[in-house]
Amino acid sequence: MTASSRPESRPAHPLTTPFPAHATAAEVIDGVDLSGRRAVVTGGASGLGSETVRALATAGAEVTVATRRPASAERLVAELDAVPGAGPVRVAALDLADLSSVDAFARAWQGPLDILVANAGIMALPGRILGEAGWEMQLATNFLGHYALARALHGALRASGAARVVSVSSGAHLQAPFDFDDPHFARRPYDPWAAYGQSKTAGVLLAVGARRWAGDGITANALNPGYILTNLQRHLDDDTMRAFGVMDDEGNLTPLPYYKTPAQGASTSVLLAASPLLDAVTGRYFEDNQEAVVVGTAEGARGGVAPHALDPEAADRLWEYAGNAVRARTA
Repeated sequence: MTASSRPESRPAHPLTTPFPAHATAAEVIDGVDLSGRRAVVTGGASGLGSETVRALATAGAEVTVATRRPASAERLVAELDAVPGAGPVRVAALDLADLSSVDAFARAWQGPLDILVANAGIMALPGRILGEAGWEMQLATNFLGHYALARALHGALRASGAARVVSVSSGAHLQAPFDFDDPHFARRPYDPWAAYGQSKTAGVLLAVGARRWAGDGITANALNPGYILTNLQRHLDDDTMRAFGVMDDEGNLTPLPYYKTPAQGASTSVLLAASPLLDAVTGRYFEDNQEAVVVGTAEGARGGVAPHALDPEAADRLWEYAGNAVRARTA
């Protein structure tokens, strides 16, 4: 890798693209040829994940849908099998909260990997639930499982020579720095949104900390897909959905004007995964198809990225913490 082609971290001005906030994934990837490229999309059987799979596959990539329930992807696979020129779509079992499942997935992978989209996630579990490793479930699924997966697939990503890791975060990260003293709510009162926000801060720090892989030709960036109604809201009760203004008295979903469709919400994921505009760009956070501006954590902020999510020292500390946590469970 030459000096001019080394991945860049944050510049003086945010990176901009020609794509508007409500562009679709298909519009962002239009004209991009991914023939011969191989991708993994976690949680790729529904919602933003399935739209990401559609875009990458129709551009010619070979895509593996990594999901807890492989049968749930059968319809998507059949749909894309019928699309002329689409790359092959496969399905593999992956439970991010179970390190044995992560290990099995990585061991079964053969050959280079060009794109890893860490898309799977859960949100606002009403109670504190611990996974098989003793980790709070949102942190286990949204971050620690993806960290373990990326580490296990590092050799495959390095073999690509120009691999990209995409971490799907959320604007919820603005309100919750990573709590190194009590990440699993063992001592502090459990709060569903604090747990979710912390896990999404961790997802951004995953991308920031991946700068250590720059010499291997691996870049990593994070994103906020925006407001979209998907299965992610499945743990929210009707009263909460009504309080958010997205459900009427009869129980019908009523997206607000600034909400996106899943195809629009997946556009920033696809931008980071495949657009040549992101060549050699790493360690940044995007929303609405643009690099986000750094903001404070004022109550009610809907956009931007918090300084605590881009802090390289916090990223290094988190990578060390996660590495120790994973090793302790797999030793």
